[in-house]
Amino acid sequence: MTILLIQPPIRDFYLTAKRTIPYGLASIASTLEQHGFTVALIDSLATSKSRVIDLPDEMAYLKEYYGTPDVSPFALFHHYRHFGYSFEHIKRLARQSRPFLIGISSLFTAYSAEALATAEAVKSVYPDIPVVLGGHHPTAMPESVMKCRAVDFVLRGEGEVSMAKLADALKNGRELTQIPGIVFRKGNGELHVSDPAMIENLDACPLPATHLVNHRFYQRKKRAAMAIVASRGCPMACSYCALGNTASRYRQRSVSSVFNEIRTAADQYDIGFIDFEDENLALDKGWLLGLLNNIKALFGSGRVELRAMNGLYPPSLDEELIKAMKEAGFKTLNLSLGSTSKEQLIRFNRPDIRYDFEQAVTIARQYDMEVVGYVIAGAPGQYPEQSVADILYLLNSGVIAGISIYYPAPGSRDFQLCERTGILPRKLSLMRSTAVPVSDTTRRTESVTLLRLGRIANFIKSLADEGIKIPGPLPMAQIRIEPDDSRRQKGIKLLQGFLSDGHIRGMTPHGEIVTHRVSAGLTNQFIQGLGRILPVAPVK
Repeated sequence: MTILLIQPPIRDFYLTAKRTIPYGLASIASTLEQHGFTVALIDSLATSKSRVIDLPDEMAYLKEYYGTPDVSPFALFHHYRHFGYSFEHIKRLARQSRPFLIGISSLFTAYSAEALATAEAVKSVYPDIPVVLGGHHPTAMPESVMKCRAVDFVLRGEGEVSMAKLADALKNGRELTQIPGIVFRKGNGELHVSDPAMIENLDACPLPATHLVNHRFYQRKKRAAMAIVASRGCPMACSYCALGNTASRYRQRSVSSVFNEIRTAADQYDIGFIDFEDENLALDKGWLLGLLNNIKALFGSGRVELRAMNGLYPPSLDEELIKAMKEAGFKTLNLSLGSTSKEQLIRFNRPDIRYDFEQAVTIARQYDMEVVGYVIAGAPGQYPEQSVADILYLLNSGVIAGISIYYPAPGSRDFQLCERTGILPRKLSLMRSTAVPVSDTTRRTESVTLLRLGRIANFIKSLADEGIKIPGPLPMAQIRIEPDDSRRQKGIKLLQGFLSDGHIRGMTPHGEIVTHRVSAGLTNQFIQGLGRILPVAPVK
């Protein structure tokens, strides 16, 4: 009996393909196969094809910020796209599998409409086949998902065990109410809603069914890439995150279990890149040192690139651990900072970790590692001047500035705050950073300004890395950008104009200089701060 699992397409301004490996579906598939079911996987994102589509009506306000194409180093976004297979193509592929159950992944609230459209597409092909949705979004908002008549079930929480139990119950006509995390319509139309399922012993789960993953598509530098999750849950309770505010407590797999998964993949594929999708990979130093030593012994030093793209908690890092990370294959440390503002950190329910951050940056630099520092901007009650100070702090620290524009995550404390104060976005599709969804103490124009200032800061860092001083300010009337100027040269000249008058400019593909809408107060604060931390080259 075949079960069809589907990763839906998404619609947004950009897509990071290495973050879309269908790890969760592969993990569920392995449990299903262990229980004797045949599994087919449609990964709608395993294609480089995309097409430009109209901006949704609820995002019309973004046209004034993203409406003009920009090829300069200070560009943000422009085209809104459908990434992945069309819904018609998904229907054609679904017809080939003849399943008795269809499972659809719905990880992020912003893309829930695409997951529901996928459900409707396959339901039109198989009107009598049950469709189940799982993932972060249905877990947090099951009632909303069940309003779609194409969805028969929701599985809340961790689906490896519950999906197999649901398949077995449907196959053998057993009672549904005992299935962990199940949501379904009762005979009277009301919903039966179970608490999210949680796996106590992660080591008991079989390894993901990686044979179902399109490894050719997910190659990186002509070598296979893999994602892995070594722990689940989070012991912290940051106000903006749903993970630490749920009943899903922090659990960690054994070193042997994680390493066995990596070694098994390496036996089958030429692994060149591993991304740990954990929220807190380095909380247990001894555990991580053991894993890193095993990885180094398997691949050799630097043979495989390792990343922890969800971010590392700086207080959990020291020189011994960073050295081991470097030797095992880490080239970049993604560090979660949050903010440098003590007032904002109190709102975020996070400690001030600047000392630990600076120590980690210093050590990483000793081992020739790049560092990305992540801060959040535009959160409820957060002031934009604090975020400018954050960007200047990251620039002065010599790290890449990762500016994450706040969006309300269902299940988080801040989502409830937005709901209470009336600033919650009116559409689920707006729950994403690119939509700049919240306009509170940081107004929308100020959030977009912060994004562009982050681009400028990273451009300045790239110049510094090459030993190039920041160019001195020069009025745009005195600047001439030549058609054969490189992108770097164009950026330097536009930077001179910015330092002169605070206007952030870009350039269209046809060579037209455009002035972006920004907050003059924030750009002036940035320029003044820049003058205090970096030398400026004299104008020639």
